[in-house]
Amino acid sequence: MRVVLQRVKKASVAIADQTVGQIDQGLLLLVGFQAGDGSEQIDYLVKKIANCRIFSDEEGKMNLNVQQIAGKILSISQFTLYADTKKGNRPSFTKAQEPAKAVANYAEFNQKLQALGIEVQTGEFGADMQVSLVNDGPVTIIFDTENR
Repeated sequence: MRVVLQRVKKASVAIADQTVGQIDQGLLLLVGFQAGDGSEQIDYLVKKIANCRIFSDEEGKMNLNVQQIAGKILSISQFTLYADTKKGNRPSFTKAQEPAKAVANYAEFNQKLQALGIEVQTGEFGADMQVSLVNDGPVTIIFDTENR
């Protein structure tokens, strides 16, 4: 499982020019799954993301997590995080998890974040989405369960 986390001042996702999810201060997550990913990987990254201290405290230090600032999450499914570009010029996506399992994992991931009391907005799995954001910092972190 791989997640690209961006600290944002605001973010939104639209499908066919209709906004389907939007947040103010919080986290934009681009979320991808590979074959074999499941609850173990989801639990690990939910904990890491919820506790990631990347928001500034009163002294300007990155010392607070998304819950401590009452931030929100915009979660976007992104199978292209598992693009293989080693051969040729067109990426291969054979490492990405098959859609039926990935959609279930994506729903579980978002539900587990919500169970922590974090408001989670989403895009639509498999849809052509337009994502807009104002990156704060910028702060961008890549979480990958293969490298833990």
